[in-house]
Amino acid sequence: MTPSEVQTGVQLADHTTLAVGGPAWGFAEVTEPEQAAALAAWAQGEGRPVLVLGGGSNLLVADAGFAGLVLRASRVGGAPAFGPDGEVRAGAGVPWDHLVAEAVARGLAGVEALSGIPGDVGAAPIQNIGAYGQEVAEVLEAVEVVELATGATAVLDKPACGFGYRHSVFKAEARGRYLVTQVRLRLRPGGAPEVRYPELARAVGPAPTVAQVREAVLQIRASKSMVLDPADPNHRSAGSFFMNPVVPADVAAEVAARAAARGLPSPPRYPAADGQVKLSAAWLIERAGFSKGFGVGRAGLSTRHCLALVNRGGATAQDILTLAREVRAGVRAAFGVTLWPEPVFVGFEAEVAELLE
Repeated sequence: MTPSEVQTGVQLADHTTLAVGGPAWGFAEVTEPEQAAALAAWAQGEGRPVLVLGGGSNLLVADAGFAGLVLRASRVGGAPAFGPDGEVRAGAGVPWDHLVAEAVARGLAGVEALSGIPGDVGAAPIQNIGAYGQEVAEVLEAVEVVELATGATAVLDKPACGFGYRHSVFKAEARGRYLVTQVRLRLRPGGAPEVRYPELARAVGPAPTVAQVREAVLQIRASKSMVLDPADPNHRSAGSFFMNPVVPADVAAEVAARAAARGLPSPPRYPAADGQVKLSAAWLIERAGFSKGFGVGRAGLSTRHCLALVNRGGATAQDILTLAREVRAGVRAAFGVTLWPEPVFVGFEAEVAELLE
């Protein structure tokens, strides 16, 4: 018997910022971890997968929808609590930018460059969200979770989260295993912001406050349509669709050589772990011939930022995929670099690599 709180036929396009995606087999709003675990156990008993949904800002849902139970965990975990020495605890259902705003108002450094990122706190460690040189992994101490299969609670410290660039254990071997209920951060009271990106440094000048960095980041993001604004024609997106590629030094040198052969300036490059180099996906996309606003029909690149794939109105997931394939193939042909998507793909029968070829 279907639990009373489970709805059927809910269109997931209404619950994602890309505004694409078909119906869920089942959909339920959950407010308590115990409720989520009980519903997950019921769905698994029915032979159905379970998807925990936060703000829906980093998902591409298939046109066929999701043949399982979606748990919308928008009110789980409670309001942010600020302790001594920069300790912060925030429930998974808290909007991420609300947490950042309150931290900045209290003079706490460590998340100011992450201002304006859509979605909820619970999604932050899953994606290891980052922007302008900051990542949530830098300040995260632990994640409190409920194991959906058993209802058991656990606390995962930073090493257990397996963080990497836009990656965590929650996107890999532990995908679908846990419901994040609370996140613990350690920020720096009265600390000076660390401004690492030239674009941001130019905007804030020398010795900025955390409040000035936040305001500058919000302005930069708004200028690129990277904040949720229903009045913006570019607002139906998942933010940056492709990750900045991290490549060995010799590959970065080859990219620079290819750029020079095309009469282009040397591409921006940033140091990454293990002697590797991070390249700008936006630079590669534009220099491969895909300018802002590129696209045909209902899906296109944002008119303000070529890294955002947007639903211009009435687009399908297939439209988004078709555009992503074209951009990815063009960058590979021009520079020999393969771009990988940031959003989580939901409801597709094929693997991501196959979908994008």
